[in-house]
Amino acid sequence: MYQNLEECILDLEKHGHLIRIKEEVDPYLEMAAIHLKVYEAGGPALLFENVKGSKFRAVSNIFGTVERGKFIFRKTWDQAESVIDLRNDPMKALKNPFTHVSTGLAASKALPLKKSSSQPATAEEITISDLPLIHHWPDDGGAFVTLPQVYSEDPDKPGIMNANLGMYRVQLSGNEYDLNKEIGLHYQIHRGIGIHQEKANRLGKPLKVSIFIGGPPAHTLAAVMPLPEGLSEMTFAGLLSGRRFRYSYIDGYCISNDADFVITGEIHPGETKPEGPFGDHLGYYSLTHDFPLMKINKVYAKPNAIWPFTVVGRPPQEDTTFGAIIHELTGDAIKQEIPGVKEVHAVDAAGVHPLLFAIGSERYTPYQSVKQPAELLTIANRILGTNQLSLAKYLFITAEDGQPLDTHNEVDFITYILERIDLHRDIHFQTNTTIDTLDYSGTGLNTGSKVVFAAYGDKKRDLCMEVPEQLKELREFEGARLIMPGVVAIQGAKFSNYETAQKEMEALTAAIRSRGSIPTCPMIILCDDSQFVSEALNNFLWVAFTRSNPSHDIYGVNSSYEFKHWGCDNVIIDARIKPHHAPPLIPNPAVEKKIERHFAKGGSLRSVKID
Repeated sequence: MYQNLEECILDLEKHGHLIRIKEEVDPYLEMAAIHLKVYEAGGPALLFENVKGSKFRAVSNIFGTVERGKFIFRKTWDQAESVIDLRNDPMKALKNPFTHVSTGLAASKALPLKKSSSQPATAEEITISDLPLIHHWPDDGGAFVTLPQVYSEDPDKPGIMNANLGMYRVQLSGNEYDLNKEIGLHYQIHRGIGIHQEKANRLGKPLKVSIFIGGPPAHTLAAVMPLPEGLSEMTFAGLLSGRRFRYSYIDGYCISNDADFVITGEIHPGETKPEGPFGDHLGYYSLTHDFPLMKINKVYAKPNAIWPFTVVGRPPQEDTTFGAIIHELTGDAIKQEIPGVKEVHAVDAAGVHPLLFAIGSERYTPYQSVKQPAELLTIANRILGTNQLSLAKYLFITAEDGQPLDTHNEVDFITYILERIDLHRDIHFQTNTTIDTLDYSGTGLNTGSKVVFAAYGDKKRDLCMEVPEQLKELREFEGARLIMPGVVAIQGAKFSNYETAQKEMEALTAAIRSRGSIPTCPMIILCDDSQFVSEALNNFLWVAFTRSNPSHDIYGVNSSYEFKHWGCDNVIIDARIKPHHAPPLIPNPAVEKKIERHFAKGGSLRSVKID
């Protein structure tokens, strides 16, 4: 396998998976715009050989397709999958010991290897301003690192085996940062580095941090892997790359000897600076907030180093492929972590964290004639209390009952739930709780609400296959359009505030109620543009679940409370854009026009077919 990033690039090129861009390209918006076009077209990896303002080359879209990802790891994929599987279920080794001998050897050979040399491959000392300072979206606060491997050690238990390697975005320039002396680190709650920082703060000491960029692609993937307990990211990096993670220490900082670039520095207790905005994976900007400040110690680059980057935005993007690769590698890990769970799908089209689909089990009361969610509610609480799944806002959960289900068939899965849900019994809210840092639909940073739609039992209703008459030509609510069976989008006036919205919803629900019941349409989406929401499933999933806060934006026809439990005849989700929402990501038209030259006759990307 590859000992470094360049070996991977040459291999991809040899097999037709990479194109070199020889023309000079501006890191301010142009590189990102080219990447987005090529990714959308299902195109190859891109090697930018002439980055304006930097001597270093840059590469993107390495993980642009699942097929390319599996090609990169083709020699170590099966062993890595087996080790993860064994760590998730150690009993397999006892049941089939000889089957797993090679798995154990593979894991032992992947242990990190400390090098005594004080001169790693990243020996040349440079500055932040020497790097390709890539500005991704027009309103970004500066240049960002989008594929960093951020390394920190546990202050209570120093050493690489208790370290954390995570992917947290890094702001290199802009805002109040002193260029070449300071950078910003943005990490969300529940992240390993946050635990290390809390311990360092308690001890009154700065936290030493190393940021690795590049190196074998396995190192990048290791930084985003949800690994089982006892399997460190550095061990997994060695396992997937087929070569032990080689490291050394300089000035007390861990250095990855195979990384293309390493930035070292310290995070001091209580020191923050404004970070952002940044065009993020929900399809909106994450806004400016105070996040930890890292004071730079040194920046290293290996000879002929290559800067890897990606661009995030409204899904699907390259990080979608990361998720698919991770899902294939980790397989049934969630089944081991949460008993009774058969499948959990963080829906990419909705920005991953806002929306979960899950299949559980229903075994509590098999003797009852009336089937209803029971064990599913226990499982739902476990899901919403587990790692990154706890950041979700919406959870749709059911159990198989003589019919196989697949959460990745979104329309069929939602249809199955809507056919069976009792809207007066099966909707469960959690208010004033945590949501994703990047989700601005809530009541503040990290704060919002959650809702569980749990359904189980016999089919209760047929779903409408066209817009019901009761939803047509409603006063002040127009453009009723069918999204999918049982779900209709309607268009309302621009949202102003919640006091006005409450009155609008009272008028809407009263108007619908006056026209008679519509049991075939259990879900109605109030939005700004019903044509956009209804023309593609991904538009519906993105708008409905990224632009609503369950506790504030779910209403109902004939809604009522019974002993603090809310229910209704028809759910209405107000998915209009609110004043406190972050703005959506919109490309710069001038840049879009400028990059066309690369795809035209004579351009490096003339073979890539774009719309």
